[in-house]
Amino acid sequence: MKLLENKTALITGAARGIGRSIVLAYAAEGADVAFTDLNVDEDAETLLEELKVFGIKAKAYASDASSHEGSEELVQQVLKDFGKVDILVNNAGITRDQLLMRMTELDWDLVIKVNLKSIFNMTKAIQRSMLKQRSGSIINMSSVVGLSGNAGQSNYSASKAGLIGFTKSIAQEIGSRGIRCNAVAPGFIETAMTGKLSQEVKDEWAKSIPLRRSGKPEDVANIAIFLASDLSSYVTGQVISVDGGMHM
Repeated sequence: MKLLENKTALITGAARGIGRSIVLAYAAEGADVAFTDLNVDEDAETLLEELKVFGIKAKAYASDASSHEGSEELVQQVLKDFGKVDILVNNAGITRDQLLMRMTELDWDLVIKVNLKSIFNMTKAIQRSMLKQRSGSIINMSSVVGLSGNAGQSNYSASKAGLIGFTKSIAQEIGSRGIRCNAVAPGFIETAMTGKLSQEVKDEWAKSIPLRRSGKPEDVANIAIFLASDLSSYVTGQVISVDGGMHM
């Protein structure tokens, strides 16, 4: 039996990058998957085609996780389409990097809204269903900079650090009902976001990593499988770093 067989997962911001890898990894382990992005574009359609080989149910939704009303509507539609949600992966996020001296109020507000408020929106929207079924795994995507901070990323770091506090609080609130809530803190992972950096910057990053290399989206997806499955049935309120030892 596959690790996620008979489970349904909802993953936000998943048409590309880490989210996309989690969708594929979950499907390979037998889960039905609902995933979102701002638009169901070519990337989402391509992902849906790739998922057909696994013989699971999959559907893409256009949704903005930073919208409270939109999140409520999304969850109700997914529950209608799939019947239940066993796993929620809060993966949607953006960056607007800038030194504080040059950072605008819009830069700050937008990152906090998309990266942190979205976690509140989606978790609150799914909570009632999970409480009713007395089971569920909520996985929040933080970052190594939520643990260590980083110059030029005060907004991003604050959002990812706040997410960790939220994770621990929710784990305490609903653990007695069989619902687990954990966070993953990726380090320097090869995605479109990091792909914009110069090779010089990438080389400098690699020097600061004990394993001396960047990670791949699949490295994060493997941890997401563990946290979604019964292998982690006694793990909650934790932050698992996937960073090659960058932060210890």
